[in-house]
Amino acid sequence: MLEAIDHIVIVVADLERAIKDYGALGFTVVRGGRHNIGTHNALIAFADGSYIELIAFLAPVESHPWYQALAHGGGLVDFCVRSDGLAADVEALTGAGVSIGEPFAMSRERPDGYRLAWTLSIPNPPFNGCVPFIISDDTPRDERVPRERAHRNGASGIARLTVAVSGASRAAKWYEAV
Repeated sequence: MLEAIDHIVIVVADLERAIKDYGALGFTVVRGGRHNIGTHNALIAFADGSYIELIAFLAPVESHPWYQALAHGGGLVDFCVRSDGLAADVEALTGAGVSIGEPFAMSRERPDGYRLAWTLSIPNPPFNGCVPFIISDDTPRDERVPRERAHRNGASGIARLTVAVSGASRAAKWYEAV
């Protein structure tokens, strides 16, 4: 079952610059480490358990949709929902008419050397960005999400996420089905 918003993804061209910029806005930014797909990230974790992922590519990956967003300045590119039953949620989305990829393994090595692992399922075009990608942790989620969750600006969570889509009634059916 889909549980809650896990995180939102903001793609940036320069991770060091983004860390400084978001820090200047009053956020506590924690370096996340390197993914097994050629990216690295920093995280802004909130008291409600959600977080913002600032992600940058270590080298160009022209085929990746998030990399393509950099040509337009980057920014908010996707969102993730955590699941306690990934296979069943993928099946429910598929049954609702959403084309979504089979679950696959991902990992990230934190700066302290700890290796995190999880499983993702990502919607295929044209659903990506308007339907969340889904995550299920293999290692403890508390290791993936920073413990530093207080911010000078007082932010404590993601209260609402609005997803703009064409054909809102069709999208509503996908969400109602799951």
